Amino acid sequence: MAENRSASSFMPTVAVEKLLTVLSLVLWGLAIYYAFTQRMPRALYTVGLFGLAFGMYVIEQSIDSIEDRDYLDLYLLGIVLLSTSTTTVYLILNFEELLFQRTGTAFHHEYVLALLFTFSMFYLIYRAFGMAFLAVIGGGALYAWLGASLPGIISHGGLSLTRILVVFVTDFNGFFGSISGIVAAWVALFLLYAGLLNGYGAFDYVMRIAFRVSEYVRSGIAQSAVVASLAIGSINGAQVANAAMTGSVTIPLMKKAGLKPSTAGGIEAVASSGGQIMPPVMGAAAFIMASILGITYIEVVVAGIVPALVFYISVAIAVHYTALNQNISSGVDTSSADAGIDERKSAPAFALETVKLLIPFGVLIYLLGIAQWTVMTAALYTSIAMVCTGITFPVFERLLGFSDESYLVGIPQTLEGMRYGALMFAPIAVIVSAINGIVDILVTTGVPGKLALALIELSGGVLILALLLAMLICIILGMGMPTVAAYTIVALLVAPALIEGFGIARLPVHFFVFYAAILSGITPPIAIAVVVTTGIAQSNFWRTAIESVKIAAPLFILPFTFIYNPEIITGGFSFAKITSSILLLFGATAMVHGLNYHRKALSNRAANYGIRLVFVVLGVVIMSAPNEYLRFGSFVVAAVLFTWQVMAVRGMALSTLPSVVARRL
Repeated sequence: MAENRSASSFMPTVAVEKLLTVLSLVLWGLAIYYAFTQRMPRALYTVGLFGLAFGMYVIEQSIDSIEDRDYLDLYLLGIVLLSTSTTTVYLILNFEELLFQRTGTAFHHEYVLALLFTFSMFYLIYRAFGMAFLAVIGGGALYAWLGASLPGIISHGGLSLTRILVVFVTDFNGFFGSISGIVAAWVALFLLYAGLLNGYGAFDYVMRIAFRVSEYVRSGIAQSAVVASLAIGSINGAQVANAAMTGSVTIPLMKKAGLKPSTAGGIEAVASSGGQIMPPVMGAAAFIMASILGITYIEVVVAGIVPALVFYISVAIAVHYTALNQNISSGVDTSSADAGIDERKSAPAFALETVKLLIPFGVLIYLLGIAQWTVMTAALYTSIAMVCTGITFPVFERLLGFSDESYLVGIPQTLEGMRYGALMFAPIAVIVSAINGIVDILVTTGVPGKLALALIELSGGVLILALLLAMLICIILGMGMPTVAAYTIVALLVAPALIEGFGIARLPVHFFVFYAAILSGITPPIAIAVVVTTGIAQSNFWRTAIESVKIAAPLFILPFTFIYNPEIITGGFSFAKITSSILLLFGATAMVHGLNYHRKALSNRAANYGIRLVFVVLGVVIMSAPNEYLRFGSFVVAAVLFTWQVMAVRGMALSTLPSVVARRL
């Protein structure tokens, strides 16, 4: 009887999995057709693609409910699926009439349909991102409705419920607005590429590289989290997903090598968050930034190179210090169960795998950086190149004796990669559409201008205070969201406040809010990336959060650097840019040195903490002070202090050597 029950609960799940695979093929077929032909309006394409994504998300969520026999949940999901599907089909069939003939108005049944769709989206937001973010979205809608009843500067004329529903749904703004269109046209195909990478074993490949690096670096396997998250996090666009994916492998290995659970969790949380700022993809936010600013994608990527490298070098140094302090062992056996890697490939097989993955990446770099093709077209041909190498290279591996798998193994890997990419796109579609809807509503009420006035008033016109307030707002608005969604909402609400209120250049401001929004993943008390890594590491949340903040300290200062030293990300290749970038790197190094270097230069404990504090302060000044002479002078002081500290530490070690020898004798 038990076996029959198990089988009866298993079969529907298998059917749902197959349905998801079929729907993923339909979704990517639509995306590829649009990229090739563009024979439909972008708004219509966005409705179709996002509607499919909503349906896939609901169906994927039903798997656990089927296995748990949670019939109430299945009933709710069924209502949501019916509502989103019906609305999507209705909008597609009546697209021209709604857009060109009845803009701003709707029939009674359309208001009902829009209301049901809005409630369905709110329910999906709750399932995907929890009550906290639903409160943000719901609060925005209530603000738009009740604005006339609010006091002071935050009041506005108020929008009627019917007007809100029209903006949300039937006017093809709101849930299916311009930002959703950018994600559908630009970001979607990059998620197909990311899914294909996963299907063809790129995750295992990256982990193998990370493990090989760990064999030659004293800090050992702790650096594997940095290397792996650097590569994977840039593409998948979500701190939480990256932390869960790489952390499930790296955190157990770091613990096994000797790191404390809280340290292992903190390292992975930081590395996963930092992956979102690494070019060329930057968690897909680079595409949104280029569109909002009206500049080329390459300009955004070039602007992001220096700060991303500075951050990762400083993180690697911090991890090295931490690993040495905890006496971590070096190297890892990639064939072990903990490694999550089935085998350690031979050098020729590893080289062939490298070529398989590098060819599509080379296509991407060439099309974007040299040929200057559009982002959508470059992503399309990159994905095509990935499919070609993914299907053909297993044949070469079999012929050369590197693998005993079937010649056709690439085909199921392709299907799995497409399915994985679609399921990765689905929650992003949910959150982006929700944000697009709320942003459109809030822009209608004039919130960006009011926020600018509020920032000026609260800060008293003092820029540093306004920046601190803006960073706090970005952290709050970015909590628990994927990178592309977090950046979108702060770029449209917070960035204009700084640009209009203080006359700052647009690119530095957008990098400021972009980096600040990412900080929400590691900043207590929310720290969603830390929540995930804490669960994997089985560590204390607050200790893990403190470790992550210590390791990622430069990330909290970099946004201010963009404002006070904009040459880091603007302008061409110049002497000022080079010197400022070098100072930035040394400043970040001084910060992580002060926070993570534990060897004692003096016998007095308080004095040692004082030295560490001085390094932190000097690091902040070197990174962000607007005066070049002050930055360079602080660098000289830090260099002299570091030299003295190293000599003093060696002197302390030599002075204790006779007593150590005596004890051993």
